Amino acid sequence: MPLLSVIMPVYNEEKTIEKIVSIIESVKIDKEIIIVDDASCDRTGEILRGLKRPGIKVFSHKVNSGKGAAVRTGLKNSSGEIVIIQDADLEYDPRDYPNLIAPILSNQADFVLGIRFTKGYKGLIAHRLGNLFLTWLQNVLYGCRLSDTHTCYKVTRREVFNSFDLKSNDFSLEQEIISKALKRSLRIIEVPIAYHPRSYSQGKKIRYHDAFDVIIHMLRLRFGKG
Repeated sequence: MPLLSVIMPVYNEEKTIEKIVSIIESVKIDKEIIIVDDASCDRTGEILRGLKRPGIKVFSHKVNSGKGAAVRTGLKNSSGEIVIIQDADLEYDPRDYPNLIAPILSNQADFVLGIRFTKGYKGLIAHRLGNLFLTWLQNVLYGCRLSDTHTCYKVTRREVFNSFDLKSNDFSLEQEIISKALKRSLRIIEVPIAYHPRSYSQGKKIRYHDAFDVIIHMLRLRFGKG
């Protein structure tokens, strides 16, 4: 059983997929890389077929089903002690993995968030403001003091991820994960990470209207069961 399972949902990332996989492979941690191609319509699938080698598992969806669905496929096929979710672009740096898993290995935390924006922010201002608002709302609803609840880097033991019984198919997955971690009063630690935001012209997929879906999902999770 590897120490770390890296679950990477992929959709139309032909420009970055080889480089991000290469960076992940260079990190000196016992790991497996689980790539889920969510029915890409560019050359991503072709590139992934050439990446099949020891330590890499590749799965493909026949129909585009969303990030949440891809993560669930990854979880079903993971075997690591700890799981981290990795975006397929180059916004997040896998070389942060050792710092992210350290609090779990030392039993200081049950759940780790890799927080962005600690070294300034050079991306889209509207996205930064949206993240601030959504994080503020999360803190109000749960009485916590987190600083970046919608970061991609969410890390916990595999059995904890599986216990969440995730349902979201789209980007609401991020909200579902952190909400369920808070409802279960898990010990959460935030670890600063490197962050290199990209623009829409570079392939950024989260749009402003996604925030409204997140808010609705947040309220349902807070006052519903699960």
